Amino acid sequence: MLISEIFYSIQGEGELTGVPSVFVRTSGCNLRCAWCDTPYASWNPEGETLGVKQILGRIESHPVAGHVVLTGGEPMIAPEIRALADEIRQIGRHITIETAATIAPQGIACDLASLSPKLLNSAPHPLEHTTWRKKHEATRWQPDVVRAWLDAGPYQFKFVVARPEDIDELEHMLAALRRDIPRHKVLLMPEATTLEKMRDRATWLGELCKSRGYRYAHRLHIELYGNRRGT
Repeated sequence: MLISEIFYSIQGEGELTGVPSVFVRTSGCNLRCAWCDTPYASWNPEGETLGVKQILGRIESHPVAGHVVLTGGEPMIAPEIRALADEIRQIGRHITIETAATIAPQGIACDLASLSPKLLNSAPHPLEHTTWRKKHEATRWQPDVVRAWLDAGPYQFKFVVARPEDIDELEHMLAALRRDIPRHKVLLMPEATTLEKMRDRATWLGELCKSRGYRYAHRLHIELYGNRRGT
């Protein structure tokens, strides 16, 4: 598999915020978000080719970490991701899979599916990236796939919110799933890669979460480390 980076850090997003975790970031993505904060794993995939055993060895070099996060890019398109998840489960680590939920789980070992369907705010520029705009828009929302994840086991939703009107869009998406989704399972994150921008959007996003009953999700790693690789 092409691996962009493997590192030990603090989980910065979602229900497990603050938990020390080993992150395995695969390189390659089937989407092209305009605001992507890991372009080295999507727009310009880079990394080294590692086998499952090599990756497992690096995970085990951090024996204190009980949690492993499979992320990307889009980890579900990595060719050996299911074999890797099986091996991680065998060594007793908790597995979070960070996915845009465009690829069905099909029995993959997973303790927490972190589902991040992309909103319209993610679409690349229609003139600068015409081809990718079409591919992105045709792929980013797959309700049947999302339902498969919901039915497979524990999950959380993480929506990247850039403007107040995004709330209406994500609520239409959730309604289309025809599932009883508790509002505390829906986490709203401000779209930002700087502290200034994140804190500015947190002001109104926090109020929207209060009025609608969703969870506000800060991005702790930006607070702690800034927008840097390996964190």
